[in-house]
Amino acid sequence: MAAAAGGPDPLFGLRNNFYLGAYQAAINSSEIPNLSPGDIVERDCLVYRSYIALGSYQLVINEIDSSAATPLQAVKLLALYLSSPENKEMAIASLREWLGDPAIGNNPMLRLIAGIIFMHEQDYNEALKHTNVGGTEGTMELHALNVQIFLKMYRSDYAEKQLKIMQQTDEDHTLTQLANAWLNLAVGGSKIQEAYLIFQDFAEKYQMTSLILNGKALCCLHKGEFAEADKLLLEALNIDAKDPETLANLVVCSLHNGKPSSRYFNQLKLSHPDHMLVKCASTAEEKFDRALQNVT
Repeated sequence: MAAAAGGPDPLFGLRNNFYLGAYQAAINSSEIPNLSPGDIVERDCLVYRSYIALGSYQLVINEIDSSAATPLQAVKLLALYLSSPENKEMAIASLREWLGDPAIGNNPMLRLIAGIIFMHEQDYNEALKHTNVGGTEGTMELHALNVQIFLKMYRSDYAEKQLKIMQQTDEDHTLTQLANAWLNLAVGGSKIQEAYLIFQDFAEKYQMTSLILNGKALCCLHKGEFAEADKLLLEALNIDAKDPETLANLVVCSLHNGKPSSRYFNQLKLSHPDHMLVKCASTAEEKFDRALQNVT
């Protein structure tokens, strides 16, 4: 992923926009001249992953044909997986088949997509089989994904080890900074302010995105600054009215502020029925109904 030694990285801006959630900006800035064949494939992967992040699954499925390079085929598989519940089983079967193919099974993008899909499935051990290559091998994205997986497993100790590998590779990398902020949020306490400063630094340097605003808002929630968190989340909602994390965080923030949260929850339930908050609420409702039936 690095540029040639001593030369500028032609994909830096595009990659950075993608990492920070400026997906349309990533797409708009993708016309870059004189790219190497390898850079063209990476560029196209970033563009199609941006379309996936915007929910344009069918566009990706339609445009990537069977002759495309393995990394692009992997991205198409992610679009298929996310496009509808009916496609999930087929996508996972294809993924397992490709991972078992000695010719392509070790492709970094294929392993990254495997990690993302199995993380969606909440099969964290299976995800780590493909992403956690150990040492300093693998891309920065694989290490960053590992940090996310370990945090979902409540293993901040392992997440910290991954972060150290990233810091040794490139301390100033956007993904290293993001991973640092995620870990600080998970650890809490005095680390919350450090996380806030990372998101604030992004806000000053780059285009404001829902990801940056949600990061700042989460820090404010941790610090008990609920009014400020609400302000930041409403700003994020103006950028993307269907962003699941913004809606979920607004539900939590509204409860703390004593404001109605049902509208945000209903929006989340309609647009992202598989979101963790929706599933947890549904499970709680079922348990309550069962308990009520036992009483009556």
